[in-house]
Amino acid sequence: MNFDYTDEQNMLRDSIAKWAAGQYDFDKRRAALASEDAWKTNWATFAELGLLAAPLPEDFGGLGGGALDVSVVMEEFGKALVVEPYVPTVVLGAGALKYSGSAAQKEEHLSAIAGGERIIAFAQAEPKSRWALNDVSTTAKKDGAGYVLNGHKAVVLGAPQADTLLVSARTAGGQRDAKGISLFLVPKNAKGVTTRDYPTTDGTRASEVYFENVSVGADALVGAADGALSVIEHIVDDANAAYCSEAVGAMRMMTSLTQEYAKTRKQFGRPIAEFQVLQHRMVDMFIASEESYSMALRATIKLGENDVERAKAVSAAKVSIGKAGRFVGQAAVQIHGGMGVTDEMRVGHYFKRVTMIDATFGNVDTHLKRFTALTAKEAA
Repeated sequence: MNFDYTDEQNMLRDSIAKWAAGQYDFDKRRAALASEDAWKTNWATFAELGLLAAPLPEDFGGLGGGALDVSVVMEEFGKALVVEPYVPTVVLGAGALKYSGSAAQKEEHLSAIAGGERIIAFAQAEPKSRWALNDVSTTAKKDGAGYVLNGHKAVVLGAPQADTLLVSARTAGGQRDAKGISLFLVPKNAKGVTTRDYPTTDGTRASEVYFENVSVGADALVGAADGALSVIEHIVDDANAAYCSEAVGAMRMMTSLTQEYAKTRKQFGRPIAEFQVLQHRMVDMFIASEESYSMALRATIKLGENDVERAKAVSAAKVSIGKAGRFVGQAAVQIHGGMGVTDEMRVGHYFKRVTMIDATFGNVDTHLKRFTALTAKEAA
């Protein structure tokens, strides 16, 4: 089987790498994190490079690509430690619209996403829901032709930059019922929406989002009422596959940076790269990174399969890459010594990012349980 990228995908990868080298190196990234508006320039560049349009349908301003294109983008983003909300907007927001949005919603929002004019944040998690996608206590009650939303969403990634929120809310049933969950597109500036923004440990930004009697029209509903859980599971699997590719990029950079450092750091009059025990450790880091690439690629390819195959592949990747990311990060920091955890050294930032990825939409333990349950169900 040929796993080579197409010429277009290679061009996409090269254009991101060139941009990152010139406009998003480590020092410029650190300076950008201190600015509240720097992301706007980067987002406009993403639109110019076609990154926002890459996986979107051609009928709505996209380039007609798919999950593999997202994987290429995210691996390069992982190498550059990009913090802009690409996955919340292009994978989660646009994904929900592609799978279940109306023609009017697609026309309005997908075209705007491709042009860099719409940024969406997925408001799904709640303070007590942990990673259970069916645990939704935010309510959306019928009010004439529209709905009224009330509730609290936690750690909404990308919400500080977003202008639109994709909100999961319960329109029927109990708090943990599979049925009765719906998706809504809500303007962030709608009356009754309040946010509390904050930085996360890895440099990205998130918000606590509160809905108090927020009125939306019938056109805010994405897909059929009460049946959004399958769509949510699908877009979250898409997002996890994308984050796995990002983690691969981060791990490859940690491995490369550690090898470079070991060649220059001297101990007992010799570069520490000459010590066999460290050579073995760096080989293990390289192997873990390459195995993770294979798992991420498999998960990406399986996104087009049926629900069970897709879910098993994504959970297997999350488990494998979660463990590998911890190993590579710990080894990189250990070989760098105390400097590895300082703000001036890149490896510490990469380690924070892979740790955050592991905790996004389910950690190793969560996905191990999910994979086991899916496998047992298939066997039965």
